[in-house]
Amino acid sequence: MKKSMLLGGLTLTATLLLAGCGKSDDVLVVGTNAAFPPFEYVGGQSGDEIKGFDIELAKKIAKDAGKTLKVENMKFDSLIVALNSGKIDFIASGMTITAERQASVNFSEPYYEATQVVLVNKYNDSIQTIEDIKGKHFAVQLGSTADIMAKQYTENVTAFNTGFEAIMELKNAKVDLVLFDSEPAANYLAKNPELKLIKLDFPAEFYGFAVSKKQPELLTSINNTLAKMKADGQYQTLVSTHIK
Repeated sequence: MKKSMLLGGLTLTATLLLAGCGKSDDVLVVGTNAAFPPFEYVGGQSGDEIKGFDIELAKKIAKDAGKTLKVENMKFDSLIVALNSGKIDFIASGMTITAERQASVNFSEPYYEATQVVLVNKYNDSIQTIEDIKGKHFAVQLGSTADIMAKQYTENVTAFNTGFEAIMELKNAKVDLVLFDSEPAANYLAKNPELKLIKLDFPAEFYGFAVSKKQPELLTSINNTLAKMKADGQYQTLVSTHIK
C-alpha cells in the first residue's frame, strides 16, 4: 500500500494513487495492534477475528464514508510509518495524542480519556507513590506513551511488541513493574489474579485516530462520525459494551 514512456508514467501514477487509498476507492484500511484489549484484540469464533472498541468505531467510520473496512494488524511502533507510506488510511490503536506524534500525523478529536497505571506482582507492597517507581525495572509496550514516560523515572526499561509480553515478563519476576494504559491493564488484571493494579498521580491522556496530513477529508469524515455517535448515543453504547 502501501511500449512508451508515457504509458509507463501513467502506470506508475495509478499505482501511487492506489497506495494512498487502501488499493481501492471503496476500501478504507485501518492499522492497529490487536494486543490492547478491550480496544483491539484477536478473538471471535474463528479465533483470528480482530475485535474491540476501536474496531467498532472504525467500522462505523468506514460505513459512514460509504466504504468497506479492512483491518491490518501490525506492530504498534510501525503504525505511523505505515500510515505515512500509504499502506494504511488511518490508525485505530488506542494511540495517545502527543505533540511528538502530531508533528508527523493529524489526530481526530479525542475519543477516549485514559491514564497510565502500574501493574506489579500481588505481594509487592514497595510502590505507594510515584517516587517509589524511580529506578525500578520497567516493562512497557514498544513505542507507547508508557515507553516514553518510563524513561523519566529509570534507565532500566525493557520494551516489548505487545502488552501481553510485558505482563509475562512481570509474572516471571524479570521486571519490577509494567507501566500500561488503565483499561488494558484492568483487562489483563482480570485474567491474572496474581497481579495487582496501582493508580498513581499520572496525568490524563487522550486517544485519537491518526490520519495522514495528506488526507484532511478523511479526518473531517472521522470527526463527523465521532460527533454523530456521541450525539445519538451509539458511542456510549459501545463504551458500555466494551469497557467495564
